[in-house]
Amino acid sequence: MRTLALLVCLSLLAAVNAPAANTTPPNILLIVADDLGYQDVGFMGCRDIPTPHLDRLAASGVRCTSGYVSYPVCSPSRAGFLTGRYQQRFGHEFNPKWNPADTTHGLPLSQTTIADSLRAAGYATGIVGKWHLGAHPQFHPNRRGFDDFYGFLGGGHRYLPGSHVEVEVGAGKKAGTTPDAEHAGPLLRNSAEEPEPPELTTRLGEEAAAYIGRQAAGRRPWFLYLAFNAPHTPLQATESKIARFAAITDPRRRTYAAMIATLDEAVGGLLDTLDRVGQRQRTLIFFFSDNGGPMTKRNANASLNTPLRGQKGDVFEGGIRVPFVVAWPERLPAGVTFTHPVISLDVLPTALAAAGSTRDPRLPPLDGVDLVPFLLGRTKAAPHARLFWRMDGGEAFAVREGRWKWMRTYRNAPQLYDLEADIGEKNDISATHPEVTVRLSAASAAWNRELSPPAFVNNPFGGFINLPGPSQAAVP
Repeated sequence: MRTLALLVCLSLLAAVNAPAANTTPPNILLIVADDLGYQDVGFMGCRDIPTPHLDRLAASGVRCTSGYVSYPVCSPSRAGFLTGRYQQRFGHEFNPKWNPADTTHGLPLSQTTIADSLRAAGYATGIVGKWHLGAHPQFHPNRRGFDDFYGFLGGGHRYLPGSHVEVEVGAGKKAGTTPDAEHAGPLLRNSAEEPEPPELTTRLGEEAAAYIGRQAAGRRPWFLYLAFNAPHTPLQATESKIARFAAITDPRRRTYAAMIATLDEAVGGLLDTLDRVGQRQRTLIFFFSDNGGPMTKRNANASLNTPLRGQKGDVFEGGIRVPFVVAWPERLPAGVTFTHPVISLDVLPTALAAAGSTRDPRLPPLDGVDLVPFLLGRTKAAPHARLFWRMDGGEAFAVREGRWKWMRTYRNAPQLYDLEADIGEKNDISATHPEVTVRLSAASAAWNRELSPPAFVNNPFGGFINLPGPSQAAVP
């Protein structure tokens, strides 16, 4: 009896002295590049543009080599990952026009954002950089769940103050250029205008680091969405940065490299700040591009999507498959590669689960999943049985199911690819696998029937659009 009593006492003492499990919700940092090529960072194999800080981030977490976004163009992609839902479910299928008086072109007010959800869970919420989800005051980030905003409301901005930016307009014989007010629009701190900095990407990094420093002094966990507009056009960088890449003979690629290097250094400053304030271990970080690099279309920026086919504006892999990292040193392994398909829609449910919060059951269900059990290997199945894409109101569709990728684009016949054997989508095997072609075509049609027609239309590439009417669904 004495021995048993002694053992019980020792057990209780050990339990009292054991370190408690960390139940503090993590900080959440979402870093998004703009129009970054699939192979334009070191951790994806880039050889001519060093990215040591992004590589450091990738080495500290999980590199998802089949990481996708839900749309191959800027604003719809952002509408997807900020709501955790396929953006076609609520009509956000085009870039909104730049018109601060327009109350239609923007993220519908019916939608709940990741900032709304995390603020309800007790988080401080901030955004630094590009918004591109509506320029009217009703769409302002401060009205969409973000406590703090520093950045610009449009889809792009010049990097160097006083520079003149022209945009292409029209097509064919009517093609031309016009001065672009959107890229010269004001920088805002919440709703107050701020002077332009000497170089924009650097300032965005500094603002994000300062936000982390301020929040570290408080007791609330924080969520920060850092939305770089680099390396989206216009191709602009400081002369000193460009000079570092003199070995690159293509002058456009040289400037593009300087822009990525500037972004990389800004990310390095964030990681250093997290280390300095002692919050690196307990910060969940996502990094990806909003879509693939635009190599030849309007706003081409000298990016490379090798070995993928296609580019921004395509439902080929080059438009929707992006560099994708998830790092959380406190929970996730370091230096791991995850090959199952994941998608940017997974950010919101992963963040909510990490925060220990649940979604209001009255809201529509999310299309993403909590990635942590999959990245830890606790769940062996793939996170998604299928992923879907629809573009231009039904002019292009794609489905990924395991190794298979089915797609139909505009006037072209449906195509089928085996991405495990043919990542470059060179060999259409629809004729030799008709059962897969039929199955995925039917799955795409069923998914399409769940979606809404576009709430607004704006085609940035000047291509053909034939939208379904309000009661008509385009059939793949």
